[in-house]
Order: sequence, then C-alpha cells, then structure tokens
Amino acid sequence: MLKDQDRIFTNLYGMHDRSLAGARKRGHWDGTAGILANGRDWIVDQVKASGLRGRGGAGFPTGLKWSFMPKQSDGRPSYLVVNADESEPGTCKDREIMRHDPHTLIEGCLIAGFAMGAVAGYIYIRGEYIREREALQAAIDEAYDAGLLGKNACASGYDYDLYLAHGAGAYICGEETALLESLEGKKGMPRMKPPFPAGSGLYGCPTTVNNVESIAVVPTILRRGAGWFAGFGRPNNAGTKLFGISGHVNNPCVVEEAMSIPLKELLERHCGGVRGGWKNLKAVIPGGSSVPMLNAQQCDDAIMDFDWLREQRSGLGTAAVIVMDQSTDVIKAIWRLSKFYKHESCGQCTPCREGTGWMMRVMDRLVRGEAELEEIDMLVSVTKQVEGHTICALGDAAAWPIQGLVRQFREEIEDRIKARKTGRMGAMAAE
Repeated sequence: MLKDQDRIFTNLYGMHDRSLAGARKRGHWDGTAGILANGRDWIVDQVKASGLRGRGGAGFPTGLKWSFMPKQSDGRPSYLVVNADESEPGTCKDREIMRHDPHTLIEGCLIAGFAMGAVAGYIYIRGEYIREREALQAAIDEAYDAGLLGKNACASGYDYDLYLAHGAGAYICGEETALLESLEGKKGMPRMKPPFPAGSGLYGCPTTVNNVESIAVVPTILRRGAGWFAGFGRPNNAGTKLFGISGHVNNPCVVEEAMSIPLKELLERHCGGVRGGWKNLKAVIPGGSSVPMLNAQQCDDAIMDFDWLREQRSGLGTAAVIVMDQSTDVIKAIWRLSKFYKHESCGQCTPCREGTGWMMRVMDRLVRGEAELEEIDMLVSVTKQVEGHTICALGDAAAWPIQGLVRQFREEIEDRIKARKTGRMGAMAAE
C-alpha cells in the first residue's frame, strides 16, 4: 500500500489550500531554480531513469519522448503542449489535479519546458472543464505574480510563458495531432505522421505533447530522486499512478496508488469492494472505455500495470477502472460505447467514418437479439478492417471494446439471439 508520505498529489481531494502558498507548504515549488540549474540533459536523464511512462494512455517512456526534441534550435522555437482534453469515458483523474493541485502541473510545465528548450507551454483543456480552467488560470496568474513564470522564471535566467487554451468539447481533440490543429484554430482533425510533433508540431515547430499527470509528477520525481519513483511497481511499470474507479463499487473514487497493485486490492481497499461482494463481479474495463474488458476470472489475478494488462489483450490506458456487476447488460454497455465513438469520429478516414456507424447499428441489433448468429463473426471482421487502418487511434478505440465483448461474452450474445428466435426472451434482454 502506498504510504501517505509517498503521495505526489497531496491535495487530490481539495481538503487543503490549493493556492501557491498552500502548495509551497506542501513542498511544491521547493528549489525549482536548483533543479533547472542542473541543466537540460540531467533532467531528461533523471526522467528516463525514473521509468516514468506516459499517463495519457499509450504508456510511452516520457524521458525518451523528451529526448526527441532538437538539442540545437534551427531558428524555430520549441513548444511544450499539455493534453488536458480528458475526454475518455470513465476517466476523471487529470480533472482532480487541475481542480485541487494545479501547481504540481504548472511547476511541471516549467521544468519540462526547460528540459526540451521550449519558449512557451500551452495547456489545452477540454471544453466541459469550466471550474477546472478557472482554478488553473488563477494558479498560473499566481505563478506569474510570484516570478515563477515569465521573464527570468524562478530567477533561473530562463524565460518561459504558459498559456491556457480552452477547447470546445470534442473527444477527437484529445488525439495529439488533432489537438495541435485545434490549437492553431483549425478543425480538430488528426494529422498524418510523420512528421511527428517533435519534428514539426504546433505552428510547424518542434513540439512535445504530454498528458497532465505525466507532467505533474516530474517535479516530485526530481526532488526525491529517480530511484525513489522507480521503486514502485514492477520493472518497466514504475511509479505511482492515479486510478479513477467508477461503476458498481461501494465507493467510487480517484486514488493515487503504486503501479502494479492487484485489481482486487485496489477495489477492496479504496472502494469498499464490488457492490454485492467480489463474487458478484461480472466484468471490468481496466483503462477507460477504449480498452477491451476483462472477465471476472481474469479480475481475480489482475495486476494494474501496462504490461500485465497488455498480456491479457487489454490495456492500462488512462487507468479508469469501470466495474460491472452481474446486473449489467454488457452487450448494451458496449453498444453505448459504440454509439459514443460513432458520434465522436471526425470523419476524415473512411474505415472509421463508415465503420463506427456500421458497428453501432449491428450492436444495436445484438442488444435486442435481432441479429443472426453469423453476424457476430462478421462484426469482428469489420472491427479488424477498422483497427489499424486509420490516421489516429479512434478507429482502434471503437473496435477494441467490441472485440473484448465477443471474446469474453460470446455465449451471452448467442443466447440472446437464440432466445429471440425461439420467443423466450432472456430476463436481461427484456428490460
């Protein structure tokens, strides 16, 4: 269990003062100039050594990503962009950071910006986050007034500006290149890669896009040492992590825990267990709506980290744990996700534009049991034609929940179709 003194987010629940004075009392902005004085390479090496992997879903090593930024400027400025467009269904961790502990993010932006030679940072926050934007903007203003941002930030000789950009509520703008398009004032549609943002990103300049949590943990890692952070979790899955647990648990919550914590321990220690007891568990989506679900048997041994979940053909994603008990109509739940992805597809790639609607309509019939048995395999084959054939990962995100459903609950889908044919509708489908 993670000890209180090892928590990075000391005000996750808003019990304390979120202002600059309160943040300083809790140890933030402590010796920031000294960290910057160690130089760019030292910071990047420390982040690499800590084993920090991106907290936005893909789990790419953060220090490695930073090292792709050009060491010498070719005349173009460099930028840091923070992805605060937290739109994945079930995910609500970055929101708590911005609402209650905004200075962890702002200090992280300064240090990360310095480490990659950026002249400015942009935080792109999702359209629905109104109060979070207000809290974050107030914290940025405080940091400017205290001389921590702007000209000669923290008296380090480094000039750095930080801007807050407010989106309009599009899920697709959480994809890093669509986010850059939106920041530039264009339609939020993903760009083809290469060029990758590190070569040509915001305004055609070298850019790194990181998740809120990935940036917010950096100052504490540098203060306490890479070895301290690397000491949590299994190898290659280091550090502490925010988990957002929702659904059929007694106490849904967002909690900071060590990586690689067993799922059962996470739910029983922090959420009061599954509603109706562990035996009442039916399925869990372990990382936000775009990763395939786990069945109850897998949940018995589930370990919450990138590698274990990938081995189970799922993923840690954003660590948004969605718990479903035996009362859940899983077919209907996945239909609802299909509807979401169909609605949020930007329409640029044909497989995704046409495929998301097609998959949703078949799912609609599966919910009612009106399909033919052959259509289950046909649906899976369509998910394969969408997956991997689009510019961004939205096609994959729409395909994976359906693949997970068929893999784990095929019998239930077949039962519903047969029941419909014979006229004995199951209790679940009749609702």
